[in-house]
Amino acid sequence: MPKKTNWIFRQYFISLFIILTFTTLSCQGSPTPVPLSAPPLIIPQPPELDAKAYLLMDAYSGKVLAEKNMKTKLPPASLTKLMTLYVTSETLAQGQIHLNDQVLISRKAWSRGGSRMFLEENSKVSLNQLVEGIIVASGNDACVAIAQYIGGNEEAFTQLMNQAAQQLGMKNSHFVDSTGLPKPEHYSTAYDLALLTRNIIIKFPQYYDWYKQKWITYNKIRQPNRNRLLWRDPTVDGLKTGHTNAAGYCLIASSLKNGMRLISVVMGASSDEARSNGSQALLNWGFRFYKTYKLFSANTKITTARVWFGKKNKIDLGLTNDLYVTIPRGQYKSLKASLDLSPKLEAPIVKGRNYGILRISLNDKLIEKVPLTALNDDTKSNLLARLVDHVKLFFTNLI
Repeated sequence: MPKKTNWIFRQYFISLFIILTFTTLSCQGSPTPVPLSAPPLIIPQPPELDAKAYLLMDAYSGKVLAEKNMKTKLPPASLTKLMTLYVTSETLAQGQIHLNDQVLISRKAWSRGGSRMFLEENSKVSLNQLVEGIIVASGNDACVAIAQYIGGNEEAFTQLMNQAAQQLGMKNSHFVDSTGLPKPEHYSTAYDLALLTRNIIIKFPQYYDWYKQKWITYNKIRQPNRNRLLWRDPTVDGLKTGHTNAAGYCLIASSLKNGMRLISVVMGASSDEARSNGSQALLNWGFRFYKTYKLFSANTKITTARVWFGKKNKIDLGLTNDLYVTIPRGQYKSLKASLDLSPKLEAPIVKGRNYGILRISLNDKLIEKVPLTALNDDTKSNLLARLVDHVKLFFTNLI
């Protein structure tokens, strides 16, 4: 090999040795960092409130995030009026009454004590104005006027309130009147009132704007909404305050932020400021450490199942209602869904009936179990097709 060629090869290997040595030393001096997984979010204890009872619930999933004495029976004061408004909303939605209806104000309505809208006896007031008077001014006179208009008298209307409470699963509530003035047999709980509020939000979205109104002017008298959070926090859009000496200071508030809606219920606080600050603290804590996800929509196919002896031989299965879950922030990837279908579905299949279960787990712990319902019917096939299915089923069982 010529000397010039040998020299070139020596120079090449010397350069390669220097490069490799430098690279090794550099790697030893500055090791490549190993990526670390994000630490789990630490969730502190919820705020301790100066109140007899309180609760924080997600409006869409129904999950209770924080509570104290949530099922203790307490006087609800004017939080009662949310049930009066629920019955009113239901009657409106059914088309039995209308917001522009003119309501005659009776002596009983005019003379009811406590907070008032300042209605005049024998005057006629629109139903819409009475609703505003209940929400903003907490008008007892407006409550009695609506109760008499819908129920004929307040006693009959109260029966409607208690029937609605039973339908909503408010097991620890009983109402004696439409206003919430203190009576021994008039009581509710933080949990029951959260259920009521959740149904107002979900069932009657067309009326929900009522609850964020800040002012009302009637009979030349201007009154503010006593819910301080409407003035402090632009994400808060409802719902109702309450106060009597027996009940203390109460507040049901709701806030919508980034698609997540929370409901706070505070009962028996020591002051107006305490109920407002406590409600705000609960809402801030909930939004900071939790997030709500919509996993599945109602009446949308989740899976398809084989049907034996049916004309279509298959059905789509889904959920009757939207499915939401509320979980600690950063935990979405730990969610898992599993299906448990009936082992052998046979026609006839009836739309709306349950034929399986959808289970949702978080870190291998079950958090939701929801029935899977048929989204379509499947009637029985003819005799020949059923015989063919019998044969298929026989051989399937042999395998």
